[in-house]
Amino acid sequence: MASLQSYFVLVPWLLMFIIPALSMKTFAEEQQTGTLYWLFSQPLKISDLVLGKFLSVWVVGILCLIPSLIYLYTVYVLGVPAGNIDLGMTFGSYIGLIMLIAAFSGVGILASSLSQNQIMAYLLGVFMCFIMYFGIEQLASYKLLGGADFILQNIGFYQHFLGFTRGLIDFKDVAYFVLIIGVSLVLSNHFINKKK
Repeated sequence: MASLQSYFVLVPWLLMFIIPALSMKTFAEEQQTGTLYWLFSQPLKISDLVLGKFLSVWVVGILCLIPSLIYLYTVYVLGVPAGNIDLGMTFGSYIGLIMLIAAFSGVGILASSLSQNQIMAYLLGVFMCFIMYFGIEQLASYKLLGGADFILQNIGFYQHFLGFTRGLIDFKDVAYFVLIIGVSLVLSNHFINKKK
C-alpha cells in the first residue's frame, strides 16, 4: 500500500523553522518600530490582538501545506492499482499537521511577545518548538526518571502528533494541542499587557 509516511516525518522539522519565521514579526517588530504603543491606544482588547495575530500565522502555516496535495494526488494516481493509498492515515496526518502548526504558532507568538527584536524572537521560537517537539521526547528516552519518563514523554508534541500519523484522531491528543495553544496565548496576552 502506498504511503506518505516519510513526508509526514519530515514536515514537522521544516515547520519548526518556518512557523517561528512567520510569527517572529507579530509583536517583536511592533515593539521595535514603536507601533505596539499605537496599537495600545486603539479600542482593541489585547486578547483580541493576540488571537488575531495567532490566527493569521496559523492560516498562513496551513496554506504552506496546500502544495503538498500534489504529492497526495501523485501517490494516489501512481499507486498499483490506482488509489492504493491509506487515506485514513493520510488525512489523519494532515489533521495532525494542522494541529501541530497551531501549536507551533502559539509558541512562536509567545516567543515574539517575550522578545525585543525579530532575530531573538525567531531564535527563541525555534528553540522552544525544538524542545517541545523533540527535546522532551529525547530526554524521556534516556529513562532517567523511572516511571516519570512516561509523564515527561506525554508533555512533548511528538507523542501526540504520532497518534495522528497512524490515522487515529484521539480526543486526548486534540485536547492536548488545544491546551498548549491556550496556555501559549494566555501567556502572550500576559506579557503584552506587562508592556502596556
